[in-house]
Amino acid sequence: QLQASGGGLVQAGGSLRLSCAASESSDRFNVMGWYRQAPGKQRELVATISYRGNMNQVDSVKGRFIISRDNAKNTVYLQMNSLKPEDTAVYYCCVLRWGRSTPTWGQGTQVTVSS
Repeated sequence: QLQASGGGLVQAGGSLRLSCAASESSDRFNVMGWYRQAPGKQRELVATISYRGNMNQVDSVKGRFIISRDNAKNTVYLQMNSLKPEDTAVYYCCVLRWGRSTPTWGQGTQVTVSS
Protein backbone atom coordinates (compact mmCIF):
# COMPACT_ATOMS: atom_id res chain seq x y z
CA GLN A 1 0.00 0.00 0.00
CA LEU A 2 1.25 3.47 -0.90
CA GLN A 3 0.08 6.49 1.08
CA ALA A 4 0.64 9.86 -0.57
CA SER A 5 0.39 13.16 1.25
CA GLY A 6 1.48 16.77 1.03
CA GLY A 7 -0.75 18.16 -1.68
CA GLY A 8 -2.65 21.39 -1.32
CA LEU A 9 -3.31 24.86 -2.65
CA VAL A 10 -0.37 27.17 -3.21
CA GLN A 11 0.26 30.39 -5.07
CA ALA A 12 2.45 30.47 -8.16
CA GLY A 13 6.09 30.58 -7.16
CA GLY A 14 5.45 28.65 -3.97
CA SER A 15 6.61 25.24 -2.86
CA LEU A 16 5.12 21.95 -1.73
CA ARG A 17 6.65 18.68 -0.66
CA LEU A 18 4.88 15.45 -1.51
CA SER A 19 5.56 12.25 0.40
CA CYS A 20 4.62 8.69 -0.41
CA ALA A 21 5.13 6.07 2.26
CA ALA A 22 5.05 2.37 1.46
CA SER A 23 3.70 -0.21 3.87
CA GLU A 24 6.52 -2.60 2.99
CA SER A 25 10.25 -2.36 2.61
CA SER A 26 11.33 -0.19 -0.28
CA ASP A 27 14.17 -2.67 -0.80
CA ARG A 28 11.53 -4.48 -2.86
CA PHE A 29 11.20 -1.55 -5.22
CA ASN A 30 13.54 -1.04 -8.14
CA VAL A 31 12.01 2.31 -9.02
CA MET A 32 9.83 4.77 -7.11
CA GLY A 33 8.27 7.78 -8.71
CA TRP A 34 5.58 10.32 -9.32
CA TYR A 35 3.13 10.84 -12.15
CA ARG A 36 0.47 13.52 -12.50
CA GLN A 37 -2.80 13.93 -14.29
CA ALA A 38 -4.32 17.30 -15.05
CA PRO A 39 -8.03 17.66 -15.91
CA GLY A 40 -8.71 16.49 -19.43
CA LYS A 41 -5.17 15.23 -19.93
CA GLN A 42 -3.42 11.90 -19.83
CA ARG A 43 -1.35 10.84 -16.86
CA GLU A 44 2.26 11.84 -17.40
CA LEU A 45 5.57 11.00 -15.81
CA VAL A 46 6.97 13.64 -13.47
CA ALA A 47 10.03 12.01 -11.96
CA THR A 48 11.42 8.63 -10.99
CA ILE A 49 14.32 7.45 -8.88
CA SER A 50 15.93 4.04 -8.89
CA TYR A 51 17.08 2.05 -5.87
CA ARG A 52 20.62 3.23 -6.56
CA GLY A 53 19.55 6.85 -6.89
CA ASN A 54 19.43 7.30 -10.66
CA MET A 55 16.85 9.95 -11.46
CA ASN A 56 14.67 10.76 -14.42
CA GLN A 57 12.48 13.86 -14.81
CA VAL A 58 10.21 15.34 -17.40
CA ASP A 59 11.76 18.45 -18.98
CA SER A 60 9.02 20.76 -17.71
CA VAL A 61 10.03 20.24 -14.07
CA LYS A 62 13.81 20.13 -14.38
CA GLY A 63 15.43 22.71 -12.16
CA ARG A 64 12.25 23.09 -10.10
CA PHE A 65 11.34 19.66 -8.73
CA ILE A 66 13.60 17.32 -6.80
CA ILE A 67 12.82 13.65 -6.25
CA SER A 68 14.43 11.78 -3.40
CA ARG A 69 14.08 8.46 -1.72
CA ASP A 70 14.65 7.36 1.87
CA ASN A 71 14.87 3.58 1.87
CA ALA A 72 15.09 3.49 5.66
CA LYS A 73 11.65 5.11 5.83
CA ASN A 74 10.26 3.35 2.74
CA THR A 75 9.32 6.75 1.40
CA VAL A 76 9.74 8.72 -1.80
CA TYR A 77 9.52 12.51 -1.81
CA LEU A 78 8.90 15.16 -4.42
CA GLN A 79 10.05 18.64 -3.50
CA MET A 80 8.28 21.05 -5.80
CA ASN A 81 9.62 24.60 -6.03
CA SER A 82 8.73 27.57 -8.22
CA LEU A 83 5.32 26.07 -8.84
CA LYS A 84 3.34 27.18 -11.86
CA PRO A 85 -0.40 27.03 -12.56
CA GLU A 86 0.33 24.39 -15.20
CA ASP A 87 1.63 22.11 -12.44
CA THR A 88 -1.94 21.81 -11.18
CA ALA A 89 -2.88 18.13 -11.25
CA VAL A 90 -3.52 15.06 -9.18
CA TYR A 91 -0.14 13.60 -8.32
CA TYR A 92 0.21 9.83 -8.02
CA CYS A 93 3.09 7.92 -6.54
CA CYS A 94 4.04 4.56 -7.95
CA VAL A 95 6.60 1.84 -7.46
CA LEU A 96 8.05 -0.79 -9.75
CA ARG A 97 9.09 -3.95 -8.01
CA TRP A 98 12.22 -5.82 -8.98
CA GLY A 99 11.47 -8.14 -11.89
CA ARG A 100 8.07 -6.64 -12.62
CA SER A 101 7.02 -4.64 -15.67
CA THR A 102 3.85 -3.05 -14.31
CA PRO A 103 3.86 -0.51 -11.47
CA THR A 104 1.84 -0.40 -8.29
CA TRP A 105 -0.04 2.85 -7.82
CA GLY A 106 -0.90 4.83 -4.74
CA GLN A 107 -3.87 7.11 -4.34
CA GLY A 108 -3.51 10.60 -5.72
CA THR A 109 -2.97 13.86 -3.94
CA GLN A 110 -4.29 17.10 -5.40
CA VAL A 111 -1.91 19.95 -6.11
CA THR A 112 -3.48 23.25 -7.11
CA VAL A 113 -1.37 26.26 -8.06
CA SER A 114 -3.16 29.58 -8.29
CA SER A 115 -1.92 32.42 -10.47
